[in-house]
Amino acid sequence: MNIEQLLNFARSKNASDIHLTVGAPTAIRINGDLKKFDGMSDDIVHQTIISMLTAEQEQRLGKGEDIDFSFTCASGGRQRVNVFRYNGGKLAAAVRLLNEHVPSFKDISLPNAAIELTKERKGLILVTGPTGSGKSTTLATMVDHINNMRECHILTIEDPIEYIYEPKKSTIHQREIGTDVTSFNDALRSGLRENPDVILVGEMRDYETIRLAITAAETGHLVLGTLHTTGAAQTINRIIDVFPSEEQNQIRSQLSANLRGVISQILIPCVNQDRGRVAAFEILINNDACANNIRAEKVHQIEQVMASNVSSGMRTMNESLKRLARDNVITRDIALTYSPDKEEFKKML
Repeated sequence: MNIEQLLNFARSKNASDIHLTVGAPTAIRINGDLKKFDGMSDDIVHQTIISMLTAEQEQRLGKGEDIDFSFTCASGGRQRVNVFRYNGGKLAAAVRLLNEHVPSFKDISLPNAAIELTKERKGLILVTGPTGSGKSTTLATMVDHINNMRECHILTIEDPIEYIYEPKKSTIHQREIGTDVTSFNDALRSGLRENPDVILVGEMRDYETIRLAITAAETGHLVLGTLHTTGAAQTINRIIDVFPSEEQNQIRSQLSANLRGVISQILIPCVNQDRGRVAAFEILINNDACANNIRAEKVHQIEQVMASNVSSGMRTMNESLKRLARDNVITRDIALTYSPDKEEFKKML
C-alpha cells in the first residue's frame, strides 16, 4: 500500500489522522478514537514515510530534525505532516487529513456571534482549544468568509499552510514558516509593512509572537490567532501570564481595549456515528463588563458575564453542551464527560 492508497483508504473511513510507525501497527483516528490495522511491514512503512519527503527534508531528518510540511496528493486531498524519530532512531509520522475545500459556517455549525466577529475591522480574535479540536478549520472558515465579503488584503502566517484560499473579493498572501519566512515573529514584523487589513497567525506560541499580534491589533489590523487553551477565561490568563510581571498591567489594558472575542471549542462524538463528531463552542464577546474584569484582574468573573449575556450571542461551554444534548446530537453522558464544570452542568440539565 503506497501513500496515495493509504490516504484514500483513510478518507473513505472519514478518518482525521494517520499514524505511521516503524515497529508498530499503522493506526487511523476515526471520530477521535485510534483504530489499528496490520498489513504494512516495517520496510513499507519506512518507505511510505520517506516517499513524502523532499531530498532536502530527508537530509534534515538525517541530522535529527523533526519535519513539518503539507502536501497535496494526486487525488487532490491535502495533508499536514510531522515526521519524527523515536526510540533510538525509528521513524514515525503523524498525518492530519485536511478538507479539500474550506467548509462553510453551516458545515461546522459555527454560532452567529462568531460569524459577526468577522465584520470587525480591527482588534484580536482568538480561536482556542486542545489539539485536534478543529481550530484551524474554524479559522479558515472565518478567513474565507472575509475573503467572500470584503475587498481587503489578507495575510496568513502558517506552519505549515493547511488550506489554500482562492482570492475572491480579497487579495490573499499565504506565508509558510520555514519556506517563505523563518519564523512567526519575522513574518509578523515584516507583515506590518505589507499593508494587510487582516492577519491570520497560525499559532501564538510564545511571548514575542503574542506581543507582536497584540501590537498589530492595536495599530488597526484585524488579527486572528489560535492558542492551545480551553475556555475564554483561561485563554486571557494564559496571554497575561506569558508577560513579565512588570508588563502585565499594560497587557491587561491592551487586551481589554483590543480583544474582540474568544471562540473556544472541542469536538464531541455524535449520537449518530455516521455524522462523526460535532463542535461545541464557548463564545466570549468582549463587552464593557468583560473589559472591566480584564483591567481589574477579575478574569475569573468573565464566565458569569458570558452566562448572563446569552442574548448578545455569548455562551459558556456548558450552555453549548446543554443545547447539543437537548437536540439529541450528543448524549447527556457524553456531554457530562466533556463538561468543564460537571456539578453546574447537572443542575442545568
